Amino acid sequence: MTTQWEIAANLGLPIHPPKVEIFDLTDRTNTDAKRQVRPVDEYRVEPCGLYMARPMIDHPSLDYLESWLLPELGLRISDYRCRPGHVGSQDFYLDIALIEPGEHRWRTVDLYLDVAVTQRERARVLDSDEFVTALRAELLDDETARRAMDTTHLVVDGLARCDYDLPAWLRTFGIELDWRHVR
Repeated sequence: MTTQWEIAANLGLPIHPPKVEIFDLTDRTNTDAKRQVRPVDEYRVEPCGLYMARPMIDHPSLDYLESWLLPELGLRISDYRCRPGHVGSQDFYLDIALIEPGEHRWRTVDLYLDVAVTQRERARVLDSDEFVTALRAELLDDETARRAMDTTHLVVDGLARCDYDLPAWLRTFGIELDWRHVR
C-alpha cells in the first residue's frame, strides 16, 4: 500500500512525514526524528509535563538541548545552547506537537508549525510552508491541522499580550518551568 508521504514524494512535493520522537524514561534515551538514539542526562516528570536535558552530539553549532513537553498546551518548548563561537537566533523554540505521555515512554508528533521566541522582543511563526505542503499532501487530517493552527494562534496571541515574555505567558496557565541552564 502506498503511503501519503510516498504519494507526496511522487508528486514532487518537498515534504517529509510528520516527525516522531520517543522519550524513553527507563533507558534514559531520546530517539530523535531521524531515529538516532541519544543519551539523556536528565528526565523529570512534573504536573505540567516532561523535562529533558541532553547533549547535542555531532551538531555543528549546537551543544546542549533542554526541552519541556507540555501535553495540555500541545507544545514542546526547547532552549538550545550554542557551541563556542556560535550565536543562537532565538531564546526559545516552540514546536507545535501532539504529545502522548506515558509512564515510562513519551511520544511526540511534530505538526510542522514552530514559533521562535526572542524574549521581550518578538515571536516568529516558522515552517508554514511545510504545514501547507503537508496539508496538500494529506499528511495531516483536518482536525489535527485545525488544532495545530489554533495552538499557533494561542501562542502568538498570548506572547503578544505578555510582551513576548514566555515565562510570563506560561504563568497564565499556572506553569513555571525550571531550566538547568539559567539565562
